[in-house]
Amino acid sequence: MRLKTLELKGFKSFAADTVIHFDADVTGVVGPNGSGKSNVVDAVRWVLGEQKSKELRLDKMSSVIFNGTKQRKEGQMAQVSLTFENTKNLLPTEFQTVTISRILYRSGDSEYRLNGVPCRLKDITSLFMDTGIGPDSYAIIALNMVEDLLSDREQARRRMFEQAAGISKYKARKHETQLKLEATTADLDRVEDLLYEIEDQLKKLEKQAQRTQKFYELKDAYKHTTIELALYQLVQHRQRYHDLETQIQQQEDHYRTQEAQARQGEADIERLRKSYTDEEVALSTQQQQVNQLTARIRSKENEKSLLAQKRSFVSQEITRLEDQLTRAADTIRRLEAEIEGYQTDLNYEKRLEADLENEVEQARLTLQKVQADHNLLKGHLEEVVREQQALERQIVELERQKAVQYNQMENLRRDVERTLADVALRRAEMDALQTSIADIEQRIQQQMAKVAQVEAAEEKRRKDIAATERELEEMTRQVAQHNRRLDARRNEYKLTKSMVENLEGFPESIKFLSQQKEWAKNCPLLSDLIYVREEYRAIIEAYLEPYLNYYVVPNADAAIEAIRLLGRTQKGRANFFLLDAFQHYEAPLTLLPAGLRAIDVVEVEPQYRSLVAFLLENVLIVDDASAAAASAAELAGVTFVSLSGTFVRRRFSLSGGSIGLFEGKKIGRKKNLSMLEAEIRQLEATETELNHRIGVLRAHLMSLKNADQSTTLTREREVLSRLQSERAALVARVENIATFVQNFDAKAAESGDLIEQLAASNEHIEAALAEKQTLAAQLRERLSRTDGSFRDIAEELSRASHAFNQKNIEFIRQQNRVSTFQQELAFRQKNLAELLAQVEQNRSALAKHTDELALLTAEIEQIERALVDAYAEKKAQEATLSAAEQQYFKARNEIHERENQLRELYRRQQDLQGAINRLKDKFAEVRFDITAVHERLRAEFGLQPQDLAQREPDPNIDPQTLEREALQLRRRLDNYGEINPLAIEAYNEIKERYDNIAAQRNDILMAKENLLQTMREIEETATQRFLEAFEQVRQNFVRVFRTLFSEEDSADLILTNPANPLESDINIIAKPKGKRPQTIAQLSGGEKTLTATALLFALYLLKPAPFCIFDEVDAPLDDANIEKFNRIIREFSKQSQFIVVTHNKATMAAVDTIYGVYMPEQGVSAVTPVDFRQLNHEALVFETE
Repeated sequence: MRLKTLELKGFKSFAADTVIHFDADVTGVVGPNGSGKSNVVDAVRWVLGEQKSKELRLDKMSSVIFNGTKQRKEGQMAQVSLTFENTKNLLPTEFQTVTISRILYRSGDSEYRLNGVPCRLKDITSLFMDTGIGPDSYAIIALNMVEDLLSDREQARRRMFEQAAGISKYKARKHETQLKLEATTADLDRVEDLLYEIEDQLKKLEKQAQRTQKFYELKDAYKHTTIELALYQLVQHRQRYHDLETQIQQQEDHYRTQEAQARQGEADIERLRKSYTDEEVALSTQQQQVNQLTARIRSKENEKSLLAQKRSFVSQEITRLEDQLTRAADTIRRLEAEIEGYQTDLNYEKRLEADLENEVEQARLTLQKVQADHNLLKGHLEEVVREQQALERQIVELERQKAVQYNQMENLRRDVERTLADVALRRAEMDALQTSIADIEQRIQQQMAKVAQVEAAEEKRRKDIAATERELEEMTRQVAQHNRRLDARRNEYKLTKSMVENLEGFPESIKFLSQQKEWAKNCPLLSDLIYVREEYRAIIEAYLEPYLNYYVVPNADAAIEAIRLLGRTQKGRANFFLLDAFQHYEAPLTLLPAGLRAIDVVEVEPQYRSLVAFLLENVLIVDDASAAAASAAELAGVTFVSLSGTFVRRRFSLSGGSIGLFEGKKIGRKKNLSMLEAEIRQLEATETELNHRIGVLRAHLMSLKNADQSTTLTREREVLSRLQSERAALVARVENIATFVQNFDAKAAESGDLIEQLAASNEHIEAALAEKQTLAAQLRERLSRTDGSFRDIAEELSRASHAFNQKNIEFIRQQNRVSTFQQELAFRQKNLAELLAQVEQNRSALAKHTDELALLTAEIEQIERALVDAYAEKKAQEATLSAAEQQYFKARNEIHERENQLRELYRRQQDLQGAINRLKDKFAEVRFDITAVHERLRAEFGLQPQDLAQREPDPNIDPQTLEREALQLRRRLDNYGEINPLAIEAYNEIKERYDNIAAQRNDILMAKENLLQTMREIEETATQRFLEAFEQVRQNFVRVFRTLFSEEDSADLILTNPANPLESDINIIAKPKGKRPQTIAQLSGGEKTLTATALLFALYLLKPAPFCIFDEVDAPLDDANIEKFNRIIREFSKQSQFIVVTHNKATMAAVDTIYGVYMPEQGVSAVTPVDFRQLNHEALVFETE
């Protein structure tokens, strides 16, 4: 498998489409610092699925998108594609060319593609699993990763060994199995807990039935005693009731006498108040005159203060304008001199730009000629490649079919052999089951006779219970239906309220304007003004959708104010309807066909009626879609909307489609909210009534079930049910065994026929495979002849492209210089014009403020003269007011004395009222006691007052003795504890549940054992493969290390925990000749790099990756070690491709093809290729040195 191309678009600094071809065995990537060459390596990591932004040298993943420059806008997406040629079929796919792509949009959306088809990251990870390719594999090595590898940071060594050993998929399977095992263990714990709880309940239910009967006997005795005591209490309460009624009548007569005296005192006080009111009116009139004069004086004083402040402000403005005029004159002279200098420089740079443009055009013509020749030969070569790829896909498919059919044959043979042994065991088991079934049949007949004897006594009670339960079930169904409706309305209310408060579905500009309370109080949204009935709401909303976000404002001034607010805060855009523009609008009289006018189904306030009429002018709602389509073609200006909401037909257009779930929810939200609130209140009242009726039914049902005398019947039925269940289980088991044996015979014959068919099919496949392989050899020879000519024309194209790029870069730089001078010149010319306009404006304002200062001084003097006259008038009016106040207070004191006398009379009246109220309270208490006795009897025993009307208390029974007995029985009942009248039925249900859960526990235990066995098998296989791979890598490491250093040097790899190799750390021993380092950290930078290189190539010898990327790994090496490094890369390039990012000139000379990364403009990277395969590497190294 070979890496073919890398395509970048909008990734980091690669703003434009960039394609890098990896045709050579060793490809170099060079460029100055900051040019973006390491971005090429980051692109490969990213497209392979790297999820950590710090590994890509970023703070967040969205930073991979091109961020823009001064000359370019920021990109909206980053896309990287990596293309492979699956020549050795390392990838489990039928395609010979595989392209993976990753795309990230600035909105945050992302996607992966495999050969242009959207896929998951998991699909790409699975495709490259155990191939040595991945974002964190040993195929991509940066300089910092060398240190990570040697220091074993985050277990980097073991991760690479696992990739080389091919056990990554085993570890993934082990992890999945471990998660399943944990889930199974948790399920088993829950089942064990359930069984423990159920076992405890089974023991308790048996005792509860016995306690229930004793409870009902105590309850009957308590009822008899309580009724006798209640009869005695009712007689006592009725006697006291009549006594209190007589006392209340006497006190009420005395109260009425006191009330008459109070009325006479109120009349006398009213007469005095009339005289007092006349004096109060006169005093009020004089007081108002004084207050009005005081207000005029205060107004004049405020006016004088404001004018003084304004005069001070005008004086300050005059001083400020004079200073600005002086500074502006100096600035104008400086700008005029700068403009003249920039104009001279701009003319010179434009002449240079014209010369470079001619040179770029000449280079472009040369490149186009070479490009045409290259494309012609490339098309011929690709045609041959396509033929070869199609034939190879056919060969792979034939081989796959052959292998699949062979596996099917083997599986069928194994199934038949395994099932034969199982059949013999099943037949022996079936004989034993037949004997058990005969014994249980006899026991069932005996038990059925016992059950029949006791069933008749319980039949009537069960019918009553069934009837009550049916009624209760129907009532419960009604409540459930009612509650669903209530929940639906509550949810709709919450959703609508949330949408109204949060303005959901509206843009940011609408939400912002709605928060501006002063502006928004008279400017509603169109969607809030309209209300439409439910059946028409969706279609009206669909038609008015473009205008629902419009604000309806009184006039253009309100709209302009909103636009300024949005502009200052950068909150977006908004649209407005000007209400005053529709004041005189009248809908035209148009003869319309049959249908419902849209304006007739809309409810809106009168002031907005003209606006809505304009929007819905000539809009008809129709049922027949085809008739509407025909009419729309004939009538101009008429719009047809279907009642179903699926289409809108105009004369020249038709739109429509399905109706969404939330359509119709935007119009009339506020009014709909109030209607929902009223409906919810009504539904809640109905819910309370239904719940009360259910409570009554449940109490009646409980009384029926408490009278249950069927303990014996239930016990006998339980025995019968258990016997029948045992018989059914045995019969089902016998039937299953018989079915299994019968199915096996048919399946064995069918498997034999299928094996013969598969064998014959494989013979035909082998013949076709031989023919296809012969044709493939012929095509490969033809492809080899065509490839040589294509390489020659590609080199010529590369040279022409490089020449054009250099000229184009110079031309672009000159354009940037001309643009810079033009911008500077325009900026200064604009500043000069603005400054001249400001000077003229300041001169006009200075003259205006001078005139205004003189007027203000005159007004202040006039106000001061008016204030002197007003002060004198106020003093005279205040003297007259003081005399009137003295007369007024004298009359008020007389009224106050009369009111005190009346209050004393009221106090005595209130005392009488208190005494009456206390008697009434006692009267109410007695009445309440009587009612309480009746209510208690009704609640506890269901007795009505008329049931006790003819009964008298037994005179021979002591009431105190009755009360003690009732209290003792009540305490025994209260202390008796809870009973379970349904204990036996509950026991049967729990027993059945216990059996089911016990069976589930057995299934879970079996599944747990299977998972443990699977983990042991995975562990054994992975350990064996890891140890084999480790031993081979260790031997390879020693050999490669001595190749890079010398034969006398020693090196080794050691597992720190051989007993658990999959979790063991791996130590590296490296001792160059003449040194005895205690750790690898004591080696030099170059020695560390060569040691890491030796380990990487030791892994390559075990499992070569299709390609390897070194990102400035050779930076710490000296010249001698660089030569070793390049030599070993050249040796291994026969098996894998190498991409080397480097600054070293010797490494540059050793590669086949080099890509130079440069920046034609600041912040934007581009590449240009150079083919070194025709050069003398050693000579180039010598010249460079």
